[in-house]
Amino acid sequence: MWLFLSILSALFLGCYDVFKKQSLKCNEVVPVLTGSILVSCVILTVPLLFSSFYSDLTDSLWYVPKVPVSTHIWIFLKSVLVLSSWLLAYFAMKNLPITIVSPVNATRPIWTLLGALLIFGETLNSWQSVGILFILCSFFAFSVIGKKEGISFFHNRWIVCLLLAMFLGAASGLYDKYLMRHYDHNAVQVYYTYYQALMMLVVCSVWYLRHRNTIKFKWQWSIVLISVFLVASDFVYLLALTFSGSLLAVVSTVRRAGVIVPFVYGTVVLKEQNPKLKALCLLGILAGMILLAIGTI
Repeated sequence: MWLFLSILSALFLGCYDVFKKQSLKCNEVVPVLTGSILVSCVILTVPLLFSSFYSDLTDSLWYVPKVPVSTHIWIFLKSVLVLSSWLLAYFAMKNLPITIVSPVNATRPIWTLLGALLIFGETLNSWQSVGILFILCSFFAFSVIGKKEGISFFHNRWIVCLLLAMFLGAASGLYDKYLMRHYDHNAVQVYYTYYQALMMLVVCSVWYLRHRNTIKFKWQWSIVLISVFLVASDFVYLLALTFSGSLLAVVSTVRRAGVIVPFVYGTVVLKEQNPKLKALCLLGILAGMILLAIGTI
């Protein structure tokens, strides 16, 4: 069941990347990110209110329990990690081809996996080891393709943002495993979104005061869809981690298979460069993910 939930999360995450790229075409990063997080808060307020007023929902899949102050501290730490990763990732998405950003970001589970091996004692079999090799080789190939498009993986500031976002996201993935072992996944998702909203309102206010004369922002409904698909993806992802026997390395890796959705969008709709070479690299990443999945069956 947890593997199926991981695949579903992957599809939702792919759609999330597409609408994120679409929203950032003619808009600044800060208001788009702030708007999408606020929409997520509105969505998640619904189950929170129902949980507060209807006590008979305690066994419901959507129930959000109350948590003590000490738990909020741990959830706030997750918010800081995720928001830092998102800010960097949004800047990378705005300024780089989606056919590079999404596949490179899809290698994030490899870095999560290395941490999982060290911290949680997870082990790999031969299938999973070969899968990791495929993904790492594909990551290197993307750096070569990037040079063809004038993008240096070592000197381009947006690539640096992408890599930092990837590593922070991997750290968040490790932290998720800890949180899911000790706290309710619905409470984590709802409250960490609220904390993100509070932080982004502060960031957006400062940003507005500094750039109010040069702001470029046009409301698009794709901003709402960013939130819808992200909330759905996070919900099934965190739910998958609560199942006995679920492996963080595999859940995170399968989730990233949704990269095929933004890749097709970038190739077919945006007509980005070197689609065939990038497709080969993407196949390498997907092959690695499949091998990782096979290794768990």
